[in-house]
Amino acid sequence: MTPWFWWHVTCMKKNTSRPDEPLRTYSAALESYLQHGDEAALHRAYEFGRRSLAERRSILDLVSIHNEAVRELASAAGSSAIRAEEVNKAGEFFAECISPFEMTHRAFGEANRALRALNEILEEQARVIGRDLHDQAGQLLAAVHIQLDEMSLELSAENQVKIREIKGHLDAVENQLRNLSHELRPTVLDDLGLCPALQSLSRRVAKRTGLRISPPVFEGPRLPMRVELALYRIVQEALNNVTKHARATSVRIRLRRSGHEALCAVEDNGVGFDPEAVQKNPESRGLGLLGISERLQAIQGKVRIQSAPGKGTKLRITIPLEG
Repeated sequence: MTPWFWWHVTCMKKNTSRPDEPLRTYSAALESYLQHGDEAALHRAYEFGRRSLAERRSILDLVSIHNEAVRELASAAGSSAIRAEEVNKAGEFFAECISPFEMTHRAFGEANRALRALNEILEEQARVIGRDLHDQAGQLLAAVHIQLDEMSLELSAENQVKIREIKGHLDAVENQLRNLSHELRPTVLDDLGLCPALQSLSRRVAKRTGLRISPPVFEGPRLPMRVELALYRIVQEALNNVTKHARATSVRIRLRRSGHEALCAVEDNGVGFDPEAVQKNPESRGLGLLGISERLQAIQGKVRIQSAPGKGTKLRITIPLEG
């Protein structure tokens, strides 16, 4: 910049005080870079951005500080504009300032991709385990049933009664294994889609707990598999939360498609809770909300919790269908 510019800036500094510490710090570093173009000033820009990130300032906050600093420097020089060369250098300075935000954004994206890949691996393992439980364990139990039938032909009537009791226990084990295989990875989700899978899940939970559950009705083309799987797991966790904590008598599940988003809501009439208190207290996150948030985070989804003590709980889930 020209010498007269810095003479005016120096005069302004002698007569003007800035109570805004971030703006003052940023302006001083920007001024040094415009005047000298040194690496030390660029490092100060990076450190300012890093501190801003730690202090939870947004990029919009930095844009505002940058624009105000440029405006003040130009005004101090007695001009409403600065030269193209100076604009370019100010842009370089600002780019260095927001580089910590870019690095954090990339790291966040990489973490999301890793989490999404981990979820896919876990789901595939659950599918294999569920299939093995359903097929192999079912075949073994069927073989035991056949052998017991053959044994009972040679036993007394009293012992045949005991055999029937044993077979009754085996039937209970088979039902438990079948339910467990469905919980791990329901074949109806793969074959028929999300709505039939949620209806099946609702029937099983209602039968086990006595809850009155209104399952969703959904018309239209199937959602992407990653969305269907995420919503199924989220509703599954939500029903588990209701069963454990809500002391509710009824649950309503709704599902719809709105433009490029899938929307789902799970609402109960239970005791409710204070969402802010739960978020602030890590020991209270046994409600499963952390798991729901992490699963949604991996696919850029969001959850909004509406609840209050004595007023039930409502989860509103939004998942983009593209991206």
